[in-house]
Amino acid sequence: MPKLRHNPALHSGAAARRADELDVSQRDHMDKSEQRIHAVLGDDNERTPRNARHYLVHLKKHLSLPLRVTGIEDFPWEKPYVLGGWDRNEYEEMKKTNPSYTDKFDLIDILDPESDDLIAKIRRISDGQTFQMELSWLRCVDKKSPDYVTLNDYSVWHVNY
Repeated sequence: MPKLRHNPALHSGAAARRADELDVSQRDHMDKSEQRIHAVLGDDNERTPRNARHYLVHLKKHLSLPLRVTGIEDFPWEKPYVLGGWDRNEYEEMKKTNPSYTDKFDLIDILDPESDDLIAKIRRISDGQTFQMELSWLRCVDKKSPDYVTLNDYSVWHVNY
C-alpha cells in the first residue's frame, strides 16, 4: 500500500495529514480508489513513465472527451499571485494568456507523458485558447459523472504513488 501524501480531492489542504488521521469516509474513498487503481495497473503501481502510458490507454478508453474540467488547485505559475501577494493587476493580465485554476476547459485530448504525468490538451471555454498541461492538475467539473471518478483516480495515483 502506498504512503498517503495527501487527498487529491483537496490537493493541498490535507497534504500534511497521515492516512490514519483521515476520517472514516475519506479512508473508505481511498480504499475504493486504490482498488480501482490496482485494477488499472496491477501490483506494479509505482509512478513511472511506463505506468503513465498504461494509464493513458485506460483513460482514452474510459473518459468521454471532450470533458469539462477545471483546476484542482492554483496552478504552479499562479502560486506567487494567489499566496504570495504579488500584483493583482499583473495576475489578471497573465491569466489572459495562461491557463488558470479558476477557468473551465474542455479536455480535448490526452497526450503521451513527457515524464510520469500525462499531458492534457485543453481548450478554455471563455476564449477558445488551447493549452497543454499536466493532467494531474485537473478535475472533472461534474462530480456526479463517472468521468469524475476516473480522472480523480488518476490524480490519486499520480499524487500518492
